Amino acid sequence: MNLKKIAVFMLYGFSVLNLQAQSKHSKETLYPSYKGLVMAGYQGWFRAEGDGTGSKRFAYGNENVSNIDMWPDVSEYKVTYPTPFKLKNGQAAKFFSSHDKSTVDLHFKWMREYGVDGVFMQRFFSNVKDKDQASVTILKNAFEAASKYDRAIALMYDLSGLKASGEDCSAIIEDWKRMVDELKITNQAGKKTYLHHNGKPVVTIWGVGFPDRPYNIRNIGLERLIDFLKNDPVYGGCTVMLGVPTSWRNLNADCINDPYLHELIKKGDLLLPWTVQRYSGLLHNDMERLRDNTVDDIKWCKENKIDYVPCIYPGFSWHNLSKQEFPDDVKPVGSIPRQGGRFFWQQIVTTLNAGATMLYVAMFDEVNEGTAIFKGSDTPPQGNSVAFIDMDGKPSDHYLWLTGEAAKILRNEKPLSFKIPERK
Repeated sequence: MNLKKIAVFMLYGFSVLNLQAQSKHSKETLYPSYKGLVMAGYQGWFRAEGDGTGSKRFAYGNENVSNIDMWPDVSEYKVTYPTPFKLKNGQAAKFFSSHDKSTVDLHFKWMREYGVDGVFMQRFFSNVKDKDQASVTILKNAFEAASKYDRAIALMYDLSGLKASGEDCSAIIEDWKRMVDELKITNQAGKKTYLHHNGKPVVTIWGVGFPDRPYNIRNIGLERLIDFLKNDPVYGGCTVMLGVPTSWRNLNADCINDPYLHELIKKGDLLLPWTVQRYSGLLHNDMERLRDNTVDDIKWCKENKIDYVPCIYPGFSWHNLSKQEFPDDVKPVGSIPRQGGRFFWQQIVTTLNAGATMLYVAMFDEVNEGTAIFKGSDTPPQGNSVAFIDMDGKPSDHYLWLTGEAAKILRNEKPLSFKIPERK
């Protein structure tokens, strides 16, 4: 074969490869940038006996034990399941299953109704390595609902479940290929709503740099994973967001003291520090601390050409779960109180006033830690030794509405105001 034929062959080969890469991720999307958006995290992990997952127990516990601290308002769900808990009127309290398609559809319907731009679907390492089919079904339903209701959606890989030895991020690489090939998450059949940033689909790797994790970030193949997501000619071409501790910049407090974390961060494109439990409305100077940290974080990120995403949350409660996990250190109910939305709104205006251009809300449906923004019950069930937070007398949709108000500020539809908005 002469040099001319070799050149033609190589050019043809590269062209085919390029076309193949283009066929994996749609260039079309209703959400070309994260900037100006309010996204939330979506757990989707709730199960119930009889929901088709094969679960033989209620994920909610029994009348004496529970692993959740917030009860959902289930009045609009098409399918619910009885639980061992009782309401004040003596009736069985009911709960939903994330596995039901109608549940996911309702959640995305709420997102559109209240102006929540979309969600990051949590994909846990434990689900990946176990090839859990129920979690795949939930993802499939979510991507269909996102297309149906014009909501942004993206995948967030949570490293929870990755062990100290014998495991690395290779399973995530194979799972991403499966998500792209089989579920076609970056090329939905209906309206294209996969979240893009800088013209590329966003993929998040969460759990990088936390000292309480069993794995060492230096030997689990994170650089290879990031390189694959960004540069693979077929499945890459992505924008990578890293989920890190609050004190990532100073490498102290809730963060490992290892400068290698900064090397990893600089390989990414977006940075999401995890701030749940790190701030409280009960401390008079915590919003000043949040402001200063946000300003300094953004400055560092700009210097290193990385976009910054603040994490905000409505409150926190870990009472019931702590009784099982930390019996010698049981937490009070509502240890970080919601204050009727005041704490949530303080974080919104503080981070936006400090220069943030996008937000991540933790979480949409996380009732285990009492951080959910979806519709919650102000009259939760009663138990012999369990207790649930209420809505402080606010409507069940209060936090969906507040999140939508934050989205209006980001879209420049209303001015930034430190005073919590009132519904007319």
